[in-house]
Amino acid sequence: MIIVMSPGSNAEQLQRVQNKVEKAGLRCHLSTGEDRTIVGVIGDKKAIANLEMNMMEGVEKTVRITEKYKLVSRDFEPQDTVIDVGGVKIGGDNLTVMAGPCAVESKEQLREAAKVVREGGAKFLRGGAFKPRTSPYDFQGLACDGLKMLREAADGEGLKVITEIVDSDDLEVIGEYADIYQVGARNMQNFQLLKALGKAKKPVLLKRGLSATISEWLNAAEYILAGGNKDVILCERGIRTYETFTRNTLDLSAVAAVKELSHLPIVVDPSHGTGRWQMVRPMARAAVAAGADGLIIEVHPHPEVALSDGDQSLTPKNYLSLMTDLRDIAALMGKKL
Repeated sequence: MIIVMSPGSNAEQLQRVQNKVEKAGLRCHLSTGEDRTIVGVIGDKKAIANLEMNMMEGVEKTVRITEKYKLVSRDFEPQDTVIDVGGVKIGGDNLTVMAGPCAVESKEQLREAAKVVREGGAKFLRGGAFKPRTSPYDFQGLACDGLKMLREAADGEGLKVITEIVDSDDLEVIGEYADIYQVGARNMQNFQLLKALGKAKKPVLLKRGLSATISEWLNAAEYILAGGNKDVILCERGIRTYETFTRNTLDLSAVAAVKELSHLPIVVDPSHGTGRWQMVRPMARAAVAAGADGLIIEVHPHPEVALSDGDQSLTPKNYLSLMTDLRDIAALMGKKL
């Protein structure tokens, strides 16, 4: 349920509403806008069904939400959420690019990557230190050593860091080096990890699962918001279909769907979405035209020798060319890169 307070309601009336909700064994989440305050009520369905709030002083109306997700819903928060990561904003009229290699391989590789990432105008250096791989024999990452290299390279170029977390036990150590936690597609419904991230003090980028519906994806985000962490970024990275030419099928319609259903920012990963470097550029441009708030792109100084995902990584030259395109498209969409 959503309780919409009247524009002229006061703090005392709001407190009485909160008290009644909590007395019923339910929880309140407040969203305060310029004109009015919205109270999101979550908890037991039967208790919510029996909660009568319309006659309370200061209440304009109540809205029953049929979807299971509440806090990520645009019904709860009509305005787009803009997430501030140390001065770098994601959402609103900003187009934010995160770029770098799939995996951290060496200090030299990261220094080269960070330099070109910054030169192109991206604000985040991406790179995996803990790499969940399909085969147990594939490169699994450099773990803590990789995190240190990533932070050092990013700091050297004035960039923020985004890296993947695969285990809630790593929350503290990754948080020491990263500015954003990335949850990969395989962990979208790792609910224990999502609950732990709900208590984290840093933003989370949540990738869509391999075969997840948009509703399942938004419900996964709900776990994080319900835990108290409101800084969640959604990431469309392609879903598994019967198509074999591409690694995945990039669902750009998800951008429009999320914009309708949720206030959370959404970025697109055309690298994993296609698995082919030749397709990254056109799909990145299309993502921005579709209304995405950002992109996460794999860039490697030498893709031909990459230990992970070289086939979908852009060379520095191709990355810089793409960033020139994106500036023009972003301007047409009313966004700044």
